[in-house]
Amino acid sequence: MTKQTKRKKRISISQIIIYIILSLWAITTIFPFVWVVNNSFKPSSEVVNSSFELPKEFTLDNYTNAFDRQNILVSYKNSLIISGSVTIAVMILATMMAFALTRYTFKGRGIVQSLIISSLMFPAFSTIIPVFKMMTGMELLNNPISVILPQIAGNLSFAAVIMMGFLRGLPLEMEEAAYMEGAKVGQVFTRIIIPLCRPSLATVAIFCFLWSYNDLFTQLIMIRRRTMYPISALLNEISSKYGTDYGLMASSVTLIVIPVLIVYIFLQKNIIKGLTAGAIKG
Repeated sequence: MTKQTKRKKRISISQIIIYIILSLWAITTIFPFVWVVNNSFKPSSEVVNSSFELPKEFTLDNYTNAFDRQNILVSYKNSLIISGSVTIAVMILATMMAFALTRYTFKGRGIVQSLIISSLMFPAFSTIIPVFKMMTGMELLNNPISVILPQIAGNLSFAAVIMMGFLRGLPLEMEEAAYMEGAKVGQVFTRIIIPLCRPSLATVAIFCFLWSYNDLFTQLIMIRRRTMYPISALLNEISSKYGTDYGLMASSVTLIVIPVLIVYIFLQKNIIKGLTAGAIKG
């Protein structure tokens, strides 16, 4: 009994330490967002003097100015068009690539897989000059396509690796049975593979959407026209022009973060499941 009691104490102490560490991590992660939201309801003068206190003079003027002066709704639309297109295209292409590379044996398959993995080591800025020249030659600058195409290419390797890991862990019996019943490759892919890949597809969707949504570097290089600005590029302009208007800055940041939170809240349960499913089964 004494040994069991000691073990329980050890386990409980270790759990307490883990909870403390996780709580500290959660506080340091959540506090900046809470701080920004709190300051978004204050006049700029109050933000300067008492940024860590609750609003003494509650105001919605910062949000009104953000919508009236900054065309945030237009930038929202531009961001959703870009990020939505990138996410859908990457999900489709990555699933098709993973299906071909995990279900078929062909000459050069290992080389293709190695190239996909090695491409993850190249940062976006290392290829931006030739990509910019290509977009200039095709007269696509200041067009959402000039951001969509590079972002699809940048996300495709990561998404393909995730999907290949998941597909390797799926049993082949269902596919073999479908082929024996006379199903074609397209039917197997759309009716068996895609439904089974929903957890990994959700993971890919989250990461691709967030990466595209926050990719300020590519947006600033490819889009110079203000009416075509995605939301991240607009925030960069606001910080440059209205850097001392802290209330407007706080409200703009809050509005920009909201879509990210919505996407994550609805799909968060699939992130860990999608990332680890292939590793656990394989």
